[in-house]
Amino acid sequence: MSYTLRGRLESRFAALLAPLAIACVLGAALHEWWPLALAGTMIAVGLAFDFGYHPVLPYQPGWAALPLGLLELGAVMAVVLALGIRAPLTVAVPLFVLGWAAAQLLGHALLPLWRLSYAEDGGELGRAGSVLAAAVAVPLAAAAGLWYLHQPPTVHLTAGVHQGPLVLDRRQHLVGDPGAIVMGGIVVRHDDVTISHVRVIGGVNGITVDGFDNVVLDHVTVSRATEDAIHVRAAAVTISHCSIDMLGMKYGQGIDISYGMVQGHSMVDRCTVVGGQDGIVTHASMAMFTHNHVERTTQYGIAMTEMSMGSLEHNTVRDATGVGIYCGDRSMCEIKRNVVTGTRSDSAGGDKTRAGYGLELLYGAEADLSGNDFTRNPLSLGVFLNSRISWVR
Repeated sequence: MSYTLRGRLESRFAALLAPLAIACVLGAALHEWWPLALAGTMIAVGLAFDFGYHPVLPYQPGWAALPLGLLELGAVMAVVLALGIRAPLTVAVPLFVLGWAAAQLLGHALLPLWRLSYAEDGGELGRAGSVLAAAVAVPLAAAAGLWYLHQPPTVHLTAGVHQGPLVLDRRQHLVGDPGAIVMGGIVVRHDDVTISHVRVIGGVNGITVDGFDNVVLDHVTVSRATEDAIHVRAAAVTISHCSIDMLGMKYGQGIDISYGMVQGHSMVDRCTVVGGQDGIVTHASMAMFTHNHVERTTQYGIAMTEMSMGSLEHNTVRDATGVGIYCGDRSMCEIKRNVVTGTRSDSAGGDKTRAGYGLELLYGAEADLSGNDFTRNPLSLGVFLNSRISWVR
């Protein structure tokens, strides 16, 4: 069929009405914004492709629908990942498929029957096209307005030393001005809190998040906490571009995310952790650790344990004592393209599981491995007590 640009756009609006309606219902039922963000992404990507198709595909054969649909699906998922939209694949892919199927049904059957001149008009729908455009644009604009109104206020932490522990008990985006330092820790006691560009020194825990949702830590620096630099319990958090110094804290940990399995996935991305017992660790949680650098830990560099589930990708661990990367206690780990070097043996007391392994699996753990480098350690890989590994391409 030969489409005009207006015909492409109006046919697209018709096909996306059903996914948009479902997204509105999901958002209201779940009290979440991501379904509408997902629908908005689908619409934006689809319209962008329509503008691209118009000069290069004046005639679009029916067989092209499947490859073009797969191309658009890939683009939608790439944008979803880039924007950090927390849309589960089990929802995102079926919603896209629904929109694609609706486009095929409408374009090949329903619209030609309803409007006999549909093909001759290049897919244009006359006055109904404007109504469809409004039906898509109005709820999205209303949702965007509500989202903007619900954004937490921005609070600036002025330069200088602020005595903690600093308690954040309302929705806010705490932004540290250059030179802002909190002595004694920050405690998050509310949902929808973002902390960025703040330096924290000391405290039992540098930053504590216990039982609250939608917490983001971005460009935070933590040092000299006695237990955990970042302490997360019963929560899913996003931590990015952080810097943690736990040197000299024998039993301290860099980032500890525990008991948050039901809260969803946590993300730790592009953080640097130096020193401490464990660099980055989960207990009974779901998480993704990517592009982090950990060094000079005394127990594990990066660990997923106590039935955790998640992935470790593109991380580097250097000069750990005992074990570089650990997957244990019936955890399920996807371990891809990590580099572990210089792990030191700590088996003088007879514990053979501390003999300087680049990667270790223990107590019924399962791991899929791909593209890792564990060769520059006393031992590359240790698999103990009913654990299992699989190599994938």
